[in-house]
Amino acid sequence: MKKNILLLLLISVIVLNGCDKSDENPVQPLPKEKTIVEHFGNLRVIDKNIVDQNGDIVVLRGMSLFWSQWGGQFYNGETIQWLRDDWKCTVVRAAMGVESGGYLENPEVEYQKVKTVIDACIELGIYVIVDWHDHHAEDHLEEAKLFFNRISSNYGNYPNIIYEIYNEPLNVSWNNILKPYSEEIIKTIRAYDQDNIIVVGTPNWSQDVEDIIGNKINDINIAYSFHFYSSTHKQELRGKAIQAINSGIPLFITEWGMSEATGNGIIDIQSLNEWVDFMEANDLSWCNWSVMNKNETSAALLSSTSSISGWSEDELSESGRKIRDYLVRMNRPIFDLIKN
Repeated sequence: MKKNILLLLLISVIVLNGCDKSDENPVQPLPKEKTIVEHFGNLRVIDKNIVDQNGDIVVLRGMSLFWSQWGGQFYNGETIQWLRDDWKCTVVRAAMGVESGGYLENPEVEYQKVKTVIDACIELGIYVIVDWHDHHAEDHLEEAKLFFNRISSNYGNYPNIIYEIYNEPLNVSWNNILKPYSEEIIKTIRAYDQDNIIVVGTPNWSQDVEDIIGNKINDINIAYSFHFYSSTHKQELRGKAIQAINSGIPLFITEWGMSEATGNGIIDIQSLNEWVDFMEANDLSWCNWSVMNKNETSAALLSSTSSISGWSEDELSESGRKIRDYLVRMNRPIFDLIKN
């Protein structure tokens, strides 16, 4: 009997010692994979560059959605996740249409579409450009202020947010119209969001960026939009961008297309390559126009494509195949980096 008791005591000691060792060296969970936004953090504008939380230059590359009132089927989390996971987008642009049946007529409907995209980008850890997609924003100042007040008060504490306060002004004065408009919207945003980047529209379809030289907006983390369509715009327009860059103007290419300026027409391969080389040489962030199933050259999807994600190569247009190849090749290194 004594032998049995001693044996039981010995087994108990062994078991207890084993438990103690387990407690001292618990199994460590695998580290969670970082997201793009966790890796780069709060973006800033320093001199002519966009930089990350460590002050290192950042180049975001991604896709612009189509006008929200006509391409709203792609304003959903499933599309955004596919753009991140398969196309390797680090940024998505929500192009909220203002006129022509957009926000002015249906403010809550269009706001909710943008909200869905913002929420998805936050959940997925990529950046989102909230774009007031308008050609006459100076005529809609109060509506724009209300919209950006709502966005900044709800989302201003998220580093994912980039504001684009005027998509493409027409042939209007920077000094007399665009700068005063921009300062009003910036003031509205900064009441809630003191430091996220704000992209300001520039004259003549966001092309005449040289007009900003010597008269920038006096605020932190301001960039200026520059748009082009590679089959129409050539060295003359690049010359304007170079002039601005050399003068310390930070540019953000919030929209560019492989087509002619109409959104349709040919793809000029030589000009396309020259523009891509230019963007890379100057560390310019960009979004390509656009995620849409429309029968036009700049649309990334064929008009016959009905799905909102999971697109095969056969469902992509020529420009869609090319831009996906660019994105995967150029952005894959950063996605590989954050896995390690």
